[in-house]
Amino acid sequence: MKLISFTIIFVFFLIGIFQVQSKSFEKLPVKLKTSLNAYSFNSPLTKGEMNLDQLLEFCAVNQFDAVDITAYYFPGYPEVPSDEYLYHIKQKAFLLGLEISGTGVRNDFTDPDQAKRKVSVELVKKWIVAAEKLGAPVIRVFSGTDDTKGLPREKVVDYLVADFKECAEFGKAHGVVVAIQNHNDFIKTADQAIEVIKRVNSDWFGLILDIGSFRTDPYKEIAQTIPYTVNWQLKETLFVNGVEQKTDLDRLMKIIKESGYRGYLPIETLGEGDPKVKVPLFLNEVREAMRKVGE
Repeated sequence: MKLISFTIIFVFFLIGIFQVQSKSFEKLPVKLKTSLNAYSFNSPLTKGEMNLDQLLEFCAVNQFDAVDITAYYFPGYPEVPSDEYLYHIKQKAFLLGLEISGTGVRNDFTDPDQAKRKVSVELVKKWIVAAEKLGAPVIRVFSGTDDTKGLPREKVVDYLVADFKECAEFGKAHGVVVAIQNHNDFIKTADQAIEVIKRVNSDWFGLILDIGSFRTDPYKEIAQTIPYTVNWQLKETLFVNGVEQKTDLDRLMKIIKESGYRGYLPIETLGEGDPKVKVPLFLNEVREAMRKVGE
């Protein structure tokens, strides 16, 4: 009886510890880190006017905490480069004081052709392994085009979810979170993103919150999706009822602070203009908004 009583007491003691840890985790202060999404330099990177070494140096000079190196810009994409090159980038980032906050691929999981979707799944898996070697904690994936070839949306969601589940399980085995970006493609709204994430139902699957891809009530949808968010794309503008507007960074940072989000905030500048000029300007605006909320 004494042994049974001791066992019961010990179990409740452990439960108490776990509850305290859970509550203390929930009460942690907001922790935000700046990062640059490499797509900001899409033109110079694709034209050969800049390479990844130079991108890392730019991030270090501008005091970013991290860099989000989209896979497109690695030599030979969609193939994964040699370990020697991956480890070179990893080492250089480390020596420059930069973290690698993530990477991302081009995939299409809405194609009705199962063989083509399988190719996309294998692409994601190859780059999950590359992300593991780079030390990138998350890989960004897309849902796919909104052209469903006449198939009912429910049918497309079914095989979309199945593919994401397979990728998430593979990511779990390699310590890399898989995250879908709301990209105004097949996934256009907060509700659509949340539906997919809930159905995948994996701790290793989440959302890359692209603030520029919601088209109706972005601040509401941002608040709605933050609980599922593992990484971001902060952009200079967003769309309110279909009208492009300058992002209200003060409002955005208040929403982020109230959510308790901890992690990276990669920025991405788009459109005309020199990214070497645009990126530092936007970064300073983001930092000022972070400062106002105590970050």
